[in-house]
Amino acid sequence: MYEYLKGIITEIMPDYIVLDVGGVGYKIFSPTPFAYQEGQPATVYLEQVVRDTGITLYGFQSADDKGLFLKLLSVSGIGPKSALAIMAAEDSNSLAEAIEQGEVKYLTRFPGVGKKTASQIVLDLKGKLGDFVQRVDQINDMKISPELNDALLALLALGYTKKEVDRITPKLAAASQTTADQYIKQGLALLLKK
Repeated sequence: MYEYLKGIITEIMPDYIVLDVGGVGYKIFSPTPFAYQEGQPATVYLEQVVRDTGITLYGFQSADDKGLFLKLLSVSGIGPKSALAIMAAEDSNSLAEAIEQGEVKYLTRFPGVGKKTASQIVLDLKGKLGDFVQRVDQINDMKISPELNDALLALLALGYTKKEVDRITPKLAAASQTTADQYIKQGLALLLKK
């Protein structure tokens, strides 16, 4: 199972990218392939889906986007291609807000989503995306870098509560660190201070 791959984008097509990692080209289906730049280094967060017909990689620009994709996959009647189409048609924050607010009519505008499927999405996911919407809003409001965002997610994964991480986020955002590792180390130092 892959979490992410770092490499060079060698090809961009309407529904997928090719990421060269150490001389191996990975074909990765993406909701936003044109967000990447050919010939540039990229980190792609992955979900591997195994079916009878083959193994497929789905890639995203952030761990949050991958998380939203997995939430959509958990809905009855939504497969990987439908989830990608939904995510391609809307930015993740607006989609999460629509689900949280129960906007069935809004969700029916996505490809392959009728009223029944839209209702199922709201039924299965309403109340489960609040942290995602809040985290994206916080990132947008504070102009948090992708490296700091990765560090905040890592601190949450280490078991710190959202309240604890939120408390130190302004201090980390004001710091001049350049890598996620540096932010994590500083975050841990702040969290260990009482």
